[in-house]
Amino acid sequence: MGQEGTGSGTEHKSKEKVIQVIFGCGSIGSAIAKELEGRGLDIVIVDSDEKKVELLKEEDLIAFAGDIRNPDVIDVVKTEGNPEVVFILSSDGKANRKAVTNIKEVLPEAQLAVRAIGPVDKEALKELDVDVILAIPDITARAAMDYLERMKFRRKAKGLTSMLEAIKVRGDGKGKLGIVIHDSPDPDAIASALALQHIARTVGVSADILYRGEIGHHENRAFVNILGIEMRRIEGEDAFKDYDKLALVDAAIPGANNPLPPGSKVNIIIDHHAVNNGKVDADFMDIRTDNGATSTIMMRYLQELDMPADKVLATALLHGIRTDTAGFRRETHTSDFSAAAFLHVTASKDLLDQIETPPMSTEMLNVIGGAIQHKKIKGSYLITNVGNVANRDAIPMAADYLLRLEGITTVVVIGLCEDKICVSGRSKDIRVNIGDAFVHAFGSTGSAGGHATMAAAQLPLGVFSGVKDKDTVMQLAEDAVSRRFLSVMKEGESD
Repeated sequence: MGQEGTGSGTEHKSKEKVIQVIFGCGSIGSAIAKELEGRGLDIVIVDSDEKKVELLKEEDLIAFAGDIRNPDVIDVVKTEGNPEVVFILSSDGKANRKAVTNIKEVLPEAQLAVRAIGPVDKEALKELDVDVILAIPDITARAAMDYLERMKFRRKAKGLTSMLEAIKVRGDGKGKLGIVIHDSPDPDAIASALALQHIARTVGVSADILYRGEIGHHENRAFVNILGIEMRRIEGEDAFKDYDKLALVDAAIPGANNPLPPGSKVNIIIDHHAVNNGKVDADFMDIRTDNGATSTIMMRYLQELDMPADKVLATALLHGIRTDTAGFRRETHTSDFSAAAFLHVTASKDLLDQIETPPMSTEMLNVIGGAIQHKKIKGSYLITNVGNVANRDAIPMAADYLLRLEGITTVVVIGLCEDKICVSGRSKDIRVNIGDAFVHAFGSTGSAGGHATMAAAQLPLGVFSGVKDKDTVMQLAEDAVSRRFLSVMKEGESD
């Protein structure tokens, strides 16, 4: 008999219905009840108004009339199932707190979401250690601000499509947009350009992605090849004559590490980098430094324009966000996490694995080896010279690798790329903004910019261009770059 009784009790418990309970069903309680019911959850409502309870029952809801301060109410509720979450939502703060005390005694495992009536009540609920405090004015204010932000983004997105639709019709009946990205582009720039191309084509405008230089980083080459992204590599200014309007994506200043002539007219600028120097001007401009990647901004455009990203575009944007935030470890904002979560549903995990684990080329390995061999360490700063490199992307990759060394907080890697000195910087020192340091050190000599943790500069050879011995050129360049950079850093420390 005892064994049968135990077995029967266990069987009953495993089949017990899990319910969500609402104490107090005013306007807030009703809204939550509809939301829970819409999600297919079983709910039980307790309210002191008998007429309201009868109306709820007519809507096929399980409802009881009762005083939420009375502990007997909990026993009535338990007859309907096992309460998982109890929402205590009456407009009487004292009654809510009494209900909390009762529930904690009888149902210690239940989670409690309790409405706070004013700041004093909010503090009292904190002392009662409830799981969620629902301060309705605060929630309403946050919801209003979120809605306002969304409306601003939607207005921007509509402005972008209006700009695209205004592209003049050419003689052959087709308008054309040129989407310019920076030299030797990274995944964030490429993915953002791909998203803008998708938006343009959706509104009936042909668009090409334009870049100069080489896609040298082995992971970036894998990214383009695996996803089949088509881009046009250009040389010279004549290529821009084929386009009615020009967009600059993941960059803001024409001629600063991109193929546009300095000072040239740009119609669309979309970027997430802070502009350290130079004039920024465009018919449509959206620079959002509170995003860790331009891909995040483009994903929001797609959302607000109701233009779903397919598997390839979602994969590209997700990889763009992940790389520009260093796997959500560098200058990451809430918007980046939200965008990544949204894209993760559609993106291909298999394609991401292929992109993020490509084999390292022998050239890349040699450059990193040279960077280690020629390193010079001054305190926590490491400066190195990798000599003449065919693959420009090997320089920032070497900087990323060297920043892992113990005791090193800031890395500067210098290389010769055809007719320019290329400099890449990385820092994990919270006192250093290496992007600003590069602008101050090299901005007047060449082009420079970046973030607080990463930066790049391109410097013309100038007086060194006539020197045929590359080793001599690099030694002179290393001395000049090191002197300028360390001088700026010393000035920063003395401020």
